[in-house]
Amino acid sequence: MSDRPPGALREVAALFLRLGATAFGGPAAHIALMHDEVVTRRRWIGEQEFLDLLGATNLIPGPNSTELAIHLGHRRAGWRGLVAAGVCFIVPAMLAVLALAWAYVQYGARPQGTWLLYGVKPVVIAIVAHALWRLGRAAIRNAVLAVVGLAVLALYLRGLNEIALLFGGGTAVLALRGGGGLVRRARGRGWAGAATPLLGAPALAAAAAAGVSAYAHATLFLTFLKIGAVLYGSGYVLLAFLRNDFVLRLGWLTEQQLLDAVAIGQFTPGPLFTTATFVGYLLGGVPGALLATLGIFLPAFLFVAATAPLVHRLRRAPALSAALDGVNVAAVGLMAAVTAVLARDALVDWFTLAVGGLAALALLRLRLNPAWLVAAGGLAGLAYRGLAG
Repeated sequence: MSDRPPGALREVAALFLRLGATAFGGPAAHIALMHDEVVTRRRWIGEQEFLDLLGATNLIPGPNSTELAIHLGHRRAGWRGLVAAGVCFIVPAMLAVLALAWAYVQYGARPQGTWLLYGVKPVVIAIVAHALWRLGRAAIRNAVLAVVGLAVLALYLRGLNEIALLFGGGTAVLALRGGGGLVRRARGRGWAGAATPLLGAPALAAAAAAGVSAYAHATLFLTFLKIGAVLYGSGYVLLAFLRNDFVLRLGWLTEQQLLDAVAIGQFTPGPLFTTATFVGYLLGGVPGALLATLGIFLPAFLFVAATAPLVHRLRRAPALSAALDGVNVAAVGLMAAVTAVLARDALVDWFTLAVGGLAALALLRLRLNPAWLVAAGGLAGLAYRGLAG
């Protein structure tokens, strides 16, 4: 566009490279930092446009803060800005996770590595539970949504597929709100194309569903591509997908390794989805890390590119709003179920219960950065096991 200032692309790259290297605290913190930078300090866009872009990220699958970065890059510097913002926000976190994955493989089996993770895991459970509490209060606004969330929790624990439960939750709420008429009116107004990413993603999931037990780069990439294309809600919902695909279906990870992967993702800046980098490295070295990262983030770029011209229309679509409520509450149900399962492996004695409880209290009362809590838990585990040994 002609009104874009000279040097806009460099500005976008520099800002999101810095945020990708320093933005700790999860999606809410990332969004707050972006608001401060692009609305308050740099005045690239106004408050309302920022809210419009944030609302649009909630209507498509993928990591919200990364998608917001991609939207902001597009607004400031066009299509090249779209790519630059996303890549610069992701790459610093990916490199940090890659370095920690290497250290984990080299030293994680040593006693000190085991002691460190012994203290980290209960903190991770507390962090996820805290996020679950906050998201649940926002997502469960009435009895219908509460019932849908509880049903998803129960059905996941009975073994139902997490993708079917996510889209089933969206469909249930849409139907209970008279969704048939809403969908027909939406199609009549030209919304059908805009709804395709939301309602058509299971077809992509089916393409990756036929996994094999032997490791293969292609299976790794397709599995993460599927996850990136259908995952709604907080990055912590990623736990449900990783567990179902890599622990239960493929058998490539143990429950303990899954917890370790989430701990590493929490400890590093940038998007939590770089947990995929850690998993990819464990399974396939550096090529696996790169393929996993590309697979999980690629859909975000494609969905933002497809919806960027429709932001203002998407925000006012009643059918998509109803379906999104259902998907969000289903995501909360999945989070609750997986947290309960993983807590059994993390909270194993009085010490881990105490560490988890103190971490939860610190999150509620002090609002500390989760990265500091993870570090404190690791040090506590080292000290306790070292003294006990």
